[in-house]
Amino acid sequence: MTARELNAAGITDPGLRHAYRQCRELNAQHGRTYFLATRLLPLEHRAAVHALYGFARWADDIVDALDSKDTTDQRGFALEELSRDLEAGLRLGASGRPVIRAVADTARRYVIDAQLFHDFMASMRSDLTVTSYATYADLRSYMHGSAAVIGLQMLPVLGTVVPASEAEPHAAALGVAFQLTNFLRDVGEDLDRGRVYLPLDLLAAHGVDRELLEWSRRTGKGDARVTRALKAAEQLTRRTYREAAPGLAMLSPGSRPCIRTAFVLYRGILDAIAADGYQVVHRRAVVPRRRRALIALDGLVGRARVRHRRGRRVTTPSGDTVVAHRPERSGAG
Repeated sequence: MTARELNAAGITDPGLRHAYRQCRELNAQHGRTYFLATRLLPLEHRAAVHALYGFARWADDIVDALDSKDTTDQRGFALEELSRDLEAGLRLGASGRPVIRAVADTARRYVIDAQLFHDFMASMRSDLTVTSYATYADLRSYMHGSAAVIGLQMLPVLGTVVPASEAEPHAAALGVAFQLTNFLRDVGEDLDRGRVYLPLDLLAAHGVDRELLEWSRRTGKGDARVTRALKAAEQLTRRTYREAAPGLAMLSPGSRPCIRTAFVLYRGILDAIAADGYQVVHRRAVVPRRRRALIALDGLVGRARVRHRRGRRVTTPSGDTVVAHRPERSGAG
């Protein structure tokens, strides 16, 4: 976390500044797309976003790290310990664990509902024992805690030009769209973890089951049935992006370049998957670096436009001062 970002956010306590810096490091290490997009936010919002994503990355690593030698019981114990510390941190507004201290401070500053964090931890715990989802409805129930709540946590930080309740369904859908993209991109790696996140009924509709996916992963051979199932999962994910898209114009103008860039970059992963022939069982598809740079440049141009508009300072429900921009007449960003 740079001193400018911390100063802009009004974070002056040395220990708290250290806590936010740790969150930024976690986000930088694990969230290349998110980290790049976050740099397009106004300075005063970046620390909070790093806290939210840094905590999510930390919890997710307990469950998913492929190089970890911890048993399921050991991971479960670590998650329960984290849950207890998080609950105490949210209640007290402080913690001896830096990442929790930062996320608790962010929750206080932006009046983020504590239930969203509890729902997130519930989905993390389910990853210890649940290895597949029979239907898309079952998967959506899991993704409420693992993805939708992230969008809902972010919304108070990003700000809106409409009542928050109007933007919430789209923010939740964007979190789900991002995670569905991850599930499709990481099919092979998830198989290595013993998990299949694509709904079993979607796979079965194309003649695919876990055994066929594992055979394909193990042998490196393709199968037309698998390709058809992956195409169906891609279409499902694109529909979710369409659900999320109207929410972009509902965000505060200063936040739009960041979220629009993340939207375009992440949706671009679907294009990369298709261009690679749906080989995600065998390898991860990557958006070409030149394409990423062009999208980021477009985001920087959008941010520059916003910075030239006059902003005004307002007080959040928690009593902290932040910058809010006037809504654009067109409603587009």
